[in-house]
Amino acid sequence: MFLLRRYVCIFTEKLKNQAELCVFLSVKFSNCNGKRKVQYESSEPADFKVDEDGMVYAVRSFPLSSEHAKFLIYAQDKETQEKWQVAVKLSLKPTLTEESVKESPEVEEIVFPRQLGKHSGHLQRQKRDWVIPPINLPENSRGPFPQELVRIRSDRDKNLSLRYSVTGPGADQPPTGIFIINPISGQLSVTKPLDREQIARFHLRAHAVDINGNQVENPIDIVINVIDMNDNRPEFLHQVWNGTVPEGSKPGTYVMTVTAIDADDPNALNGMLRYRILSQAPSTPSPNMFTINNETGDIITVAAGLDREKVQQYTLIIQATDMEGNPTYGLSNTATAIITVTDVNDNPPEFTAMTFYGEVPENRVDIIVANLTVTDKDQPHTPAWNAVYRISGGDPTGRFAIQTDPNSNDGLVTVVKPIDFETNRMFVLTVAAENQVPLAKGIQHPPQSTATVSVTVIDVNENPYFAPNPKIIRQEEGLHAGTMLTTFTAQDPDRYMQQNIRYTKLSDPANWLKIDPVNGQITTIAILDRESPNVKNNIYNATFLASDNGIPPMSGTGTLQIYLLDINDNAPQVLPQEAETCETPDPNSINITALDYDIDPNAGPFAFDLPLSPVNIKKNWTITRLNGDFAQLNLKIKFLEAGIYEVPIIITDSGNPPKSNISILRVKVCQCDSNGDCTDVDRIVGAGLGTGAIIAILLCIIILLILVLMFVVWMKRRDKERQAKQLLIDPEDDVRDNILKYDEEGGGEEDQDYDLSQLQQPDTVEPDAIKPVGIRRMDERPIHAEPQYPVRSAAPHPGDIGDFINEGLKAADNDPTAPPYDSLLVFDYEGSGSTAGSLSSLNSSSSGGEQDYDYLNDWGPRFKKLADMYGGGDD
Repeated sequence: MFLLRRYVCIFTEKLKNQAELCVFLSVKFSNCNGKRKVQYESSEPADFKVDEDGMVYAVRSFPLSSEHAKFLIYAQDKETQEKWQVAVKLSLKPTLTEESVKESPEVEEIVFPRQLGKHSGHLQRQKRDWVIPPINLPENSRGPFPQELVRIRSDRDKNLSLRYSVTGPGADQPPTGIFIINPISGQLSVTKPLDREQIARFHLRAHAVDINGNQVENPIDIVINVIDMNDNRPEFLHQVWNGTVPEGSKPGTYVMTVTAIDADDPNALNGMLRYRILSQAPSTPSPNMFTINNETGDIITVAAGLDREKVQQYTLIIQATDMEGNPTYGLSNTATAIITVTDVNDNPPEFTAMTFYGEVPENRVDIIVANLTVTDKDQPHTPAWNAVYRISGGDPTGRFAIQTDPNSNDGLVTVVKPIDFETNRMFVLTVAAENQVPLAKGIQHPPQSTATVSVTVIDVNENPYFAPNPKIIRQEEGLHAGTMLTTFTAQDPDRYMQQNIRYTKLSDPANWLKIDPVNGQITTIAILDRESPNVKNNIYNATFLASDNGIPPMSGTGTLQIYLLDINDNAPQVLPQEAETCETPDPNSINITALDYDIDPNAGPFAFDLPLSPVNIKKNWTITRLNGDFAQLNLKIKFLEAGIYEVPIIITDSGNPPKSNISILRVKVCQCDSNGDCTDVDRIVGAGLGTGAIIAILLCIIILLILVLMFVVWMKRRDKERQAKQLLIDPEDDVRDNILKYDEEGGGEEDQDYDLSQLQQPDTVEPDAIKPVGIRRMDERPIHAEPQYPVRSAAPHPGDIGDFINEGLKAADNDPTAPPYDSLLVFDYEGSGSTAGSLSSLNSSSSGGEQDYDYLNDWGPRFKKLADMYGGGDD
C-alpha cells in the first residue's frame, strides 16, 4: 500500500503561483513481506519527478490555478512488472499570517511509548515500540528561525511535571546549538539554515525526566535528514585538459576523458551531471570532429579528416550541467580540452630536384661530394620525418656513402674509397630516400623518392710509385765499385699529364750505391760486404726517391733490397782469446773454438793446428780436435813455469777455397789448488795494459793538466784584480785617498781654464816651447828628451788599471827629468800667483795641545783617521 507524508512546502500567492524544485511529499510503497523492489514514475514527468527514495519534486516552474491539480504516481515491481498507482491532488492555500502560524496546531507530535507494567501479578504485554520516521528538513532554509520541527511529549505529563531534552551532534555536541527543545512543551526547533554538503543527517535522542531528574521514559531516537537543494555548481578536476589523437584516426577513436564533480547529492538530480561540447576551434574540416559521452565525459572522434599538416591542435569548450543536464534549472560550469593531433608517417620524403651535381678530387676520402635536399610534411625530428638515404645504383665498388644530417635532414654524399681519375672520370649514382618508419596503412603515396647524383672526378698530380716495391736482387758480396746492379724506375700514374721523373738517393746507410737521376740505374761506389753491421739477415736496404715536375711536384719512395751472397772473405779466429791453465797438464785443459763471420759453407767445420815455429810451441803444447767446431789445448810437458804465454793456433775453415789464419791465444799458466783453480793474485790483465786502458790513462792525464792550467790562469787573474782594488780603495775605507797634496794652488779662481785630458794621456802634454818665457816654476821638470810613457786606451778595461800604473811607475823611475822622489808630481801649470795666501801661512789660534779634536769622532768614518791622529791625547 502507499504511505504519504506531507512536507512543509506550500504553494502560496507570494510565490506568484509557481512551484519550482520543491519537495511536495514522500511516497512509500509497502507490502506484506517487504521484499518487493519497486520503481516510481510520474504521470506528468514534465512537471513532477519521483526519486528512488519516494521524494516527489516539481521539476519546473508552472502556474497553479485555484482548481485542484491532479497527477498519478505509479509503483512498478522490477521483477514481476506489477504496477500500482495513487492519485495526488494539489491545492492552493492562502498566505498564512504569523498569528495564524502561531495558532496553528499543525505541528506533528511524537509520543513516548508506554512502558511495560504488572497486572494481577503477571506481566502485561504492551504494544511494540514505535519506529519514529525520519524528519526531512530542506537545506538553506530562509526561516524564520527558530523553526519548529516536531513536538515531543509523554502521556505521563498529565500526572507529572516533566522536562524534555535532546542530545547528540547538533544539540549538545558539536556542532552545538543547531537544534533546541523547549523543556516544558517539548517543542523541537532548528535555529539556523542547514547545509547538506557539511552534514547530511543528524541523529538525536529525546529524553523525558521529572523535576527531580528521574527518567520517566526510555530515550527515543530522532533522525533528521537534510534534504539536498541544488546550491552547488559542477566543478571540473582540471580547468585545462590535454589529450592527443593520431592524425587520420577513424571515427569512434577514443581521445580523452574529462571529469567534473558536484558537491550536491550524487543520487539526486542536483548531483547528476551531463557533459556536452559547446564549441570547437578551429572548425575545419568539420565543426563537429569530436563528441562527448554526456554521462562519462569520454571524448571520441565522430568525423574523419584529422590531418596534422593542416590542423595541429583543436580546442574544445566542455560544459558540465547538473539536474541531468537540464538547461533551465541545472547549474553549469565549463573547462577547456586541448586535443593535439599527433603525427603519423603519412608523407614520404621528396627530393627537391631530380638530379644533383658534385665533384671530387681523385684519391681523396671523407669529403662531401654533394648535398641532397628533401622535403617532408611530417613533424620535424621524428621517425616519420627523419630521412634514410641509400645508393641503389651506379656504385658497384662501394666508393660512396650517404649520411643524414640530423639537423637539416639532408643527405651528405661522401667518398669512402679513393677514386682514380685515370680509371673513372665520372659517376652517375641513383639514390633513394625513405623515412625511418614505414608509411601508415592506407597512404597512397610511394614509400620512397629517387634522384640521380652526377659526380665528376678532378684529375690531380699523383705520387710516382716504384713497382715492385720493395725490389729484391741477389748479389755476391765483394763487388767492386762501379758495378751496375740494376735499374730501379718509378711509374707516373698521371697518364694524361706530360711529366718527367728524376731519381735521388734517400737512404744508403753504408754509402755503397748511387742512382742515375734520369734512367734510375743503380751502381756501386764501394765494396759490398755481407758482414757489415748495416746488413740484417743478409739483406741490405736502400731507399730511393722519385720526383716529378708537376704542380705541385709529387714524389714517391722505393726500397731496394740487396740479398748478399756470402763468399769466403773472413778468416776464422780463435775464441776465447785469453785462457788459464795450471803448471801441470792435470787437472784441466783449455777448450777453444773458432769465430768466423762467414756463413755456411764458408765457415765450419774448422781444422785446428799448431805452427812449426817457434819450435817451443809444439814442444810445450798439443792441440786435439774434438769436433768440427771445438778443439782442446793441453800442456805437452809435465811442468811449465807460471807466466803469460802467447800460443799461435792455425785455424782453417771449410770454404772453397779454404781460408786459414794464425790466431794468438794468450794463456796464463798459474799455480793451481786441488780443484784446478789458479791461486795467483795477478790476472792476465795485470801482465800488461791494453790499448783501451792506455788511451783512458792518457785522457785522464790531459784533463788533469787542463784543470791545473785553468787554475793557474785564474789565480793570476785574481792577483791582478786584487792589486787593482788596492789602488782603488773606497774613500769611506781609507781617508788618505781624500787628502792629496798638490803643493801650491796658484792663482785660485783665475786658474780654472785647463785641459783635464792631459792627466789621462801624459804624452799629449803640450811642449814647453809654447809656454811664454819667464813663467816657468822652479819645481817644473827640465827640458829633456821625454821617455816613452805607456799610453792608456780611451776606454780601458777596469782590470788593466793596475798594469797601467805599474808600467807608469817603471817609466818614471827611468826618467831622468822626474823629481827625486815619487811623491812630487807636476800635473799642469796652474797660473801665476793667487789672491789667496798659502795654506802654510795659516796659523792656529792655539797650539795643537790646547785644541780639543774630540768632536771629530762625531763627524763620521771619513774623519775617524784625523780624530785618531789629533784627538788621541798623549798618544
